[in-house]
Amino acid sequence: MKRHWLSVCTILVLLFLAACGGAPADPAPAVEDAPADTQPGAAPALPTAQPAAPSGEVSLITVWVDIANGDDAASGATREEALRTLDEAWARIPMGVPLSAGYEIRLAAGEYPEDALPNYLESRHGTATAPIWIVSADGAGTAILRGDLNIYDTHYLTLSGLTIAPDPAGDAFHCELCTHITLTDMTISGGEGREAHETIKINQSQYIDILNSDIQGADDNTIDFVAVQYGNILGNRIHNAGDWCMYAKGGSAYLNIEGNEFFNCGTGGFTAGQGTGFEFMTSPWLHYEAYDIRFVNNIIHDTEGAGFGVNGGYNILFAYNTLYRVGARSHVIEVVYGLRSCDGNIEACQARLDEGGWGTTEIGGEGEPIGNANIYILNNIVYNPAGFQSEWQHFAIYGPRTPAAGSGLPSPVVTDTNLVIQGNVIWNGPAAHPLGMEDGGEGCQPANPTCNPAQLLANNAINTLEPQLADPENGDYRPLEGGNLFGLALASLPQFGWEGLPVAPVPPAGTIANTPVTVDYAQNPRTDGDPPGALAR
Repeated sequence: MKRHWLSVCTILVLLFLAACGGAPADPAPAVEDAPADTQPGAAPALPTAQPAAPSGEVSLITVWVDIANGDDAASGATREEALRTLDEAWARIPMGVPLSAGYEIRLAAGEYPEDALPNYLESRHGTATAPIWIVSADGAGTAILRGDLNIYDTHYLTLSGLTIAPDPAGDAFHCELCTHITLTDMTISGGEGREAHETIKINQSQYIDILNSDIQGADDNTIDFVAVQYGNILGNRIHNAGDWCMYAKGGSAYLNIEGNEFFNCGTGGFTAGQGTGFEFMTSPWLHYEAYDIRFVNNIIHDTEGAGFGVNGGYNILFAYNTLYRVGARSHVIEVVYGLRSCDGNIEACQARLDEGGWGTTEIGGEGEPIGNANIYILNNIVYNPAGFQSEWQHFAIYGPRTPAAGSGLPSPVVTDTNLVIQGNVIWNGPAAHPLGMEDGGEGCQPANPTCNPAQLLANNAINTLEPQLADPENGDYRPLEGGNLFGLALASLPQFGWEGLPVAPVPPAGTIANTPVTVDYAQNPRTDGDPPGALAR
């Protein structure tokens, strides 16, 4: 099942090689920062399942750093003239202006203590033709940072091949008001004992790619996105967290999450949306917690709570994922409410209400419920083997709620507008294990035309077909060739529409195309008759 996504660095190396023989690049246009409360300009669409990559010729200044043999008074131009600290290398990048030449900081093998790292990486404005690279020069994992990286207002930054493992263990990577940030071939650890609160936290940022990396160790979330738009999470191992392995919330949008392994987390594997303080959201994404998210070809295993879910989402696709040993504390899949609170800044919360957003100015309350619309859960496998089952039910799909007057929300708020659950194979508990909507107050009641008990049983194999997988107990989730998962009726993937949103503020139409999933988790081609789940063979 070994697979490796084409990384941004690989793409960029090709661009660099192509640029070496050409004329010097013209200075790139300035990258203007969009204030947090204004709508950014229109953004280009990202190809499905491919990371964004700069285009055009690239100009670079190389800076070498060697913790063992370097000198911060040296030039840094060659390995022999290396600086000693990343702090000094970062200080040599002009601050607060668009770069006319990019920087490649090459870290020689060694352990870089916290005092060799910048305390705060601020306002370095790379561009598409003048990016900033920080790379492990002697191979992935040989340059080890023993402190965290805290980044603010920085653009076109790529980190490649580094290990970030603070000593003492704790939060490892934070980026705020950043654009075009790529982490590739990284090992990022908040500690085996979950000493970090969030191993990676990114907020109020755009164009974020995390590729081919191992990320673990948080008491809350391994990856926490708040108000992040446009990005790709591809080919990673995301694990060992007390809450969700990952969530994308607070108006996060246009994210492709594909080919990852999520495991060993508490509340669950991945959720689109959750709960957010209104003041931390950015316009125009002020209604739903998450928009336009494509979650496909992922393997999720050994989570106490749901394998995946949506908590206040609009246009969310979960397709061709394999879930194994999930949901012991309650249920295997959830479609529930997000929550919108005001966490102290009443003026900022009121300003977002005045724009037409959904929320509250009440501090200390429970928060307002954020419903869901256009949620598609298609062609997944959920397999809880004998001796392992969700405690209460298969699904959590909440019933209607009434928001407070003045919240801007429709009333009632519901979780199951155009909720479609089809083509899934679910093996979990006894034959009579509850679906989760037997109580008439829950969602997906008989009157719902797209999701109701009869439809769920007719359009999914729920405790009627035990999936035949190669050796899931030991991590081999491939379907047995010729087994009972081949030739099943699968659901086709819909295209997201953008109707039914509030009049203002209006977010840009989505960039994620739900094209047919032509490869699987291991990059094997999919063909007609192949099974549901993350692996075709």
